[in-house]
Amino acid sequence: MTAQNPFPNDADRAFIWDMLMPRDFEAFAAQDWDMVAGDFDADRFLGIHAHNSPNQDDWDAAFPTLDAYRDEWLRQAAESAKIAYGEPLVPALLKAVSMDRIDINGAVAVAHKKFDGTVKLADGGIDRLNWQTLYFCRRSDRWRITGFIGYMKYR
Repeated sequence: MTAQNPFPNDADRAFIWDMLMPRDFEAFAAQDWDMVAGDFDADRFLGIHAHNSPNQDDWDAAFPTLDAYRDEWLRQAAESAKIAYGEPLVPALLKAVSMDRIDINGAVAVAHKKFDGTVKLADGGIDRLNWQTLYFCRRSDRWRITGFIGYMKYR
């Protein structure tokens, strides 16, 4: 798992990594959608929910608009805020999640974000993270997220 940007010599990949890793986690922990709202291309956005199923027939367009995704993101952030973690959430997520593959073809990118680790809970237990998301990005004035296939089965 990578807590530091693995692309220090590649401006495009470094930007995408920063957008999808620390900025996303910091905004999520703060329940602050405004921190990430500008990272999305609302006109092109589509979010696919894979429901942790390897069968693509189980996947659906759960987030047909950015507003639909924002509402779910905020709901999940509020739920997470109710959990008593045994360690600071953002650094824990940066250790538990990796994104060391970002494929770029011209002005389009696919970022592979893998949730594969744990976050300590205050009661001594752990919160197990085990899914992956493919983010689709497009560069115009800067890189923005146009959609994703999320909550895919991982391992």
